[in-house]
Amino acid sequence: MLQTPSGGAGQGAAATDSGLMSIGAVLTALRDEFPDITISKIRFLESEGLVEPRRTPAGYRKFSVHDVERLGEVLRMQRDHYLPLKVIREHLDAVERGEAVALPRVGRQRDGEAGPGPAESPTVARIGRDELLATAGIDEQELKEWESYGLLTPLPDGAYDAEAVTVASLVVQLGRFGIEPRHLRVMKAAADREAGLVDQVVAPLKRHRNPQTRAHAEARTKELAGLAVKLHAALVQTALGVRLP
Repeated sequence: MLQTPSGGAGQGAAATDSGLMSIGAVLTALRDEFPDITISKIRFLESEGLVEPRRTPAGYRKFSVHDVERLGEVLRMQRDHYLPLKVIREHLDAVERGEAVALPRVGRQRDGEAGPGPAESPTVARIGRDELLATAGIDEQELKEWESYGLLTPLPDGAYDAEAVTVASLVVQLGRFGIEPRHLRVMKAAADREAGLVDQVVAPLKRHRNPQTRAHAEARTKELAGLAVKLHAALVQTALGVRLP
């Protein structure tokens, strides 16, 4: 059960006899599991409709235990499943209405995942710039730096492919080990070369007059991409002398 800590940075008192908590107390309660959480992030999640704390006459936020538990679910789904906030909100709202809904997948299905069909597990295709910043926990300058190295590329309308959430999360995690975005240019270059090789193989299929053959090009691209990813992982593990679970 969630403990309501006393004290912490924030507005108003930490907790009241009614069990409501200040934003500072919420920050303290969540920080053990989510060390990167900030008051700004909690406010952003509120602005996106993920949680609706009560307000005192003076305008201070007061969070219930349910609010804090919901925030924990939101942060967990961001961290573990790389889901955009809009999708998380819709999923949690459906669950709270008592609907039996499957957790959506983000971007393309991961290699090796069987997964249910599209009707059971819808795929998220896009994410906005502001949401990407909030999900990754980075600022505009950092995102521009990542873009300058080719790690992330916005779509023509300024949004991002949902796979950008996965890339951003991995860049952040690598950064905790001292691997900076500029160090990842070699990985981006290798990925581009692998993609180019796959494109060479499927290019004749894409140009074929037969629509069925052109449609087959997408399936062949996915198959080759999966094989390339497996080979890349095996080569890295061999070079390092380790085996991943």
